[in-house]
Amino acid sequence: MSHGAEQVLEGQGGSDYERYIRTDELLVLQKGPEEWLHRDELLFTVTHQSSELWLKLAISEVTEALALLRSGRVQPALRLLTRVRMCIGYATIQLDMLEQMTPWDYQQVRKALGHGSGFDSPGFRGIRAVVPELGTAFFAMVDERDLALIDLFTGYEGHEDLYQLAEMLFDIDEAFMAWRDRHFRVVERTIGFNVRGTQGTPVEVIGGLRDRKFFPELWDIRSDLSNLADEIL
Repeated sequence: MSHGAEQVLEGQGGSDYERYIRTDELLVLQKGPEEWLHRDELLFTVTHQSSELWLKLAISEVTEALALLRSGRVQPALRLLTRVRMCIGYATIQLDMLEQMTPWDYQQVRKALGHGSGFDSPGFRGIRAVVPELGTAFFAMVDERDLALIDLFTGYEGHEDLYQLAEMLFDIDEAFMAWRDRHFRVVERTIGFNVRGTQGTPVEVIGGLRDRKFFPELWDIRSDLSNLADEIL
C-alpha cells in the first residue's frame, strides 16, 4: 500500500497496517530505556514475547487440528500441524539471540525478572495441555480402523493418511525435544550447570526434561519394528 492510499480502518495508528497490526499497542509492551536495569532487557523481552506469540499460534492450530481429526479429516489437520511444527522451530531459533548477551550482562537483566521463569510461560503451559490430545485423537482413529500400531507401520497401504499423521506427531515431538534441549544449552551457557534458576530450580532438573516425550508409543514402535525385522528377515 502506498502512503497516498486512502486509509479505511478505524483505530489507533497512522495507516491501516498500523491499525490492523495494532503496532501502537504492540510496541509499547516493552520497557523503555528509562526503565531498564540493563539495555539487554529489550533483547530479552522481545525474544520471549515473540516466543509467546508463536506458541499462541501453535495452540490455536492444534485446537483446530483436533476438531478436524475428531471429524475424521486428517489431511486438513496435517496442514495445520505443519504450522505447529514450524512455530516450535521459530521459537527454538530465537533462543540464539539470548546468547548474544554475555553471562555477566544477563546477571544484570536477571535482577529485573523477579522470580520469573519459563515454567510460568502461558504458551508453554498451553501447549503442554493441548498437544497430548493429538495422541488421544490419533489412537482413537487407529482403534476405529481396527489397527494395531505395528500394522500401521508395516502395512500402511490404505491408511496413508494415518501413517502421515503418526509421522507428523513424531516430528512435533522431536521439535519440542529440540526446543527443550536448546533452551537447556542456553541456560547452561548463560548461568552455568551447578546453580539454580530464577525460581530456585536446579539447572540439572531443566536438563532432565529434554527427552520427555508427548507420544512415547511412536518412539517405542521403532524398536518394535527392529525386533520384528530381526525375527522375520
